[in-house]
Amino acid sequence: MTLAPMPGAYAATTPRIDLRLLVVDDGGPAVGAIVAELDSTGVPYTRIDLASAGRQTIAAGFLSDTVNGAPRAKFQAVVMPSESPAGLSAAELTALASYEQQFGIRQVDAYTYAGANVGLNWGTLPGAYAGTLDGVQAQVTAAGKSGPFGYLEGGIAFEDNSPSVSESYGYLATPLAQQAAGATFTPYVDAPIPGTGTRGSLVGEYAHDGRRELVVTFVYNAYQRQYRELARGIVEWATEGIHLGYDRNYFALHVDDVFMSDDRWDTTLKCTPGDVTCPPGSNPEEHPSRMTVADAEYLKQWQASHDFKVDLAYNGGGSEDFKADGDGTDPLAAKLIADQSAYRWINHTYTHQFLGCVQDVTVVPWRCTTNASGQTVWTSQADITSQITNNRTWAANNGLTAADPTELVTGEHSGLVTNPQQPTDNPYLAPSLNNTGVRWTASDSSREHDQRAVGNALTVPRYPLNVFYNAAKTVEEVDEYNWIYTSRAQGGSGICEDNPATSTCLPTPLDLNTGYGDYIVPLEARLAVNRAINNDPRPHFVHQSNYAEDRIAYPVMERILAEYDGLYASNTPLVNLRQKDIGTELQRRAQWKNAVDAGQVTAYRVGDTITVSAPSGVLAEATMPGGTKQQQLIGTTNFGSAYAGQLSGWVGPGLAQSSVTLKLAGSEVPISAGLKTVKTIIATTVASLPVPKGVKTPVPAGPAANGTTLNKLTAKSTTAKSTTAKSSTAKGTAGSTAKAATAAPRSTRAGTRSTRNIL
Repeated sequence: MTLAPMPGAYAATTPRIDLRLLVVDDGGPAVGAIVAELDSTGVPYTRIDLASAGRQTIAAGFLSDTVNGAPRAKFQAVVMPSESPAGLSAAELTALASYEQQFGIRQVDAYTYAGANVGLNWGTLPGAYAGTLDGVQAQVTAAGKSGPFGYLEGGIAFEDNSPSVSESYGYLATPLAQQAAGATFTPYVDAPIPGTGTRGSLVGEYAHDGRRELVVTFVYNAYQRQYRELARGIVEWATEGIHLGYDRNYFALHVDDVFMSDDRWDTTLKCTPGDVTCPPGSNPEEHPSRMTVADAEYLKQWQASHDFKVDLAYNGGGSEDFKADGDGTDPLAAKLIADQSAYRWINHTYTHQFLGCVQDVTVVPWRCTTNASGQTVWTSQADITSQITNNRTWAANNGLTAADPTELVTGEHSGLVTNPQQPTDNPYLAPSLNNTGVRWTASDSSREHDQRAVGNALTVPRYPLNVFYNAAKTVEEVDEYNWIYTSRAQGGSGICEDNPATSTCLPTPLDLNTGYGDYIVPLEARLAVNRAINNDPRPHFVHQSNYAEDRIAYPVMERILAEYDGLYASNTPLVNLRQKDIGTELQRRAQWKNAVDAGQVTAYRVGDTITVSAPSGVLAEATMPGGTKQQQLIGTTNFGSAYAGQLSGWVGPGLAQSSVTLKLAGSEVPISAGLKTVKTIIATTVASLPVPKGVKTPVPAGPAANGTTLNKLTAKSTTAKSTTAKSSTAKGTAGSTAKAATAAPRSTRAGTRSTRNIL
């Protein structure tokens, strides 16, 4: 964008643009969603809370100043609730307009109605549309594909998870046929306008008066699929692809209990024999489920054909038990070990022993055993250590060399906190992990979403898929699902009735023959994909039994990959990391977030040069255009790796350097950054700028067909539409609870409002 000369004085120098966003927050779901994206991806921002009586006033001195005689823009982009939110005064809007004109700063209008103020025909007039967008099939335009949304395949389907709830609302309108002098409107995402043969904009760029605004005319929240697909592009447009933080899509899948035989759900008893909830005397050994050589060969071929690798969490003791019960051989182990390079391997302990407190299973639910003094009796340090080392010894003796000794998955994530029975870690767990060199131990994300230290190790939280460990056949999976998620009156357990805050009953039991493919598979795939496109590297897990007999894991895996491929272009593949790399990613993110929140990060662009300073030992997280290089003392090195049409990654200072210096390729330098005559606006110039229209008017609610207001509809839409479903991770618990299709994932930190730099 070329800036037209304006009256006033000029400074013949290149401006400094700080790599930080200004977020003007009205408390609505749209701005909240953008804040969630910035938090998730590690982008620094300053937030002004319009509801705060003592908030910072936006004035010229707040937005810019000079550093060493050069003009400085303190924010590289501005996020607004709309183009003219009611909470800002006319003077503040004027200050923002002049600031954006002076430095070429872009503004995101998080949600506004279609109207002439943003270059569109009025959304409530004939030929336009105002109403619910549930189920609408939107499309990225050619301009969007060549611009900020080039990482998408093209189609964007608006969620319609509940017929009884309006999940999104918005306006579809065409650009004004006669724009103001010099103004243009470019749709980036559009959809058919009902009852017409035209398409209306949902996301577009309005260029006018030397400014650029990204105009979004639909409401959304941080969890909705349509927003998740667009979130990356909104940030890239605002920052012109030059910012701290980065966003990638992740999916990894752990297969637990490899070499073991898993207990099987009994469709008559409605429990798992051997579990404390089953009648005494029921035999868990009658019909265990275990993969065969044919199952192993199928998994290997499936991986090759889908270009995807799973992590096998193995228990060597399971192989020895199989040998002892048979002819002394284990063809499955021989096959998987012969093909070991096709997989990643994780130590899952030797016999899958529970490594927390000693369990008292004479009661339901079980409780921790206590001694005569009332103290908890714990599994000993010697037992924990032997479970880890014996499994390594078994692997070495059987030629399995691919496992990384720093990675561990304990049986049922035991040893760690297991509420409500065991509210603390086994005190012997950390010393055992230290002594055996374990650095990354898996935890259950449904219990503990955040990474934490356990001795010298860090946890790697995992998401359970609702494909149960005790189901190898489709009918077993559906029968157990019905038992958990139907009411007592319908023959279910009633868990969903007892825990309404975390579970919703199915309206009717699923059909045993079709319920898996028609309901469970789509739901679990949707949940997994929503997490994958939320910049969340945490792995998912299932069990080896799910790859045996009916091989029920594959429909879910295939649906996840197919859904993802339908959403994203080939330049934006799923990132499939092993456990220690996921742990390292989470560790670096925490360090980066702490540094940003503490105000210890400084980053800015001057022309084609980006400078980033962070505390010693903290790597910087950054996204840059293609061709960006890191400047070393002598010469340059490549920065980051290619993803979604850009370069991104972690970066630290070079040898004998205290800060990071990145150099943009000449073709990637924003036009405004190369201007040598930057306007220094004097008071008379500011006073002469036009006040944006409608500054006293908030974004109107707009009528709905039934006469209710948009405010009422969007109040509903602030409830996240993503769902979460938690499968059982303990052998003694046949699944936990699932959230309703309209309930927000309470453990999803991406939806948590940050308190960093609230003014």
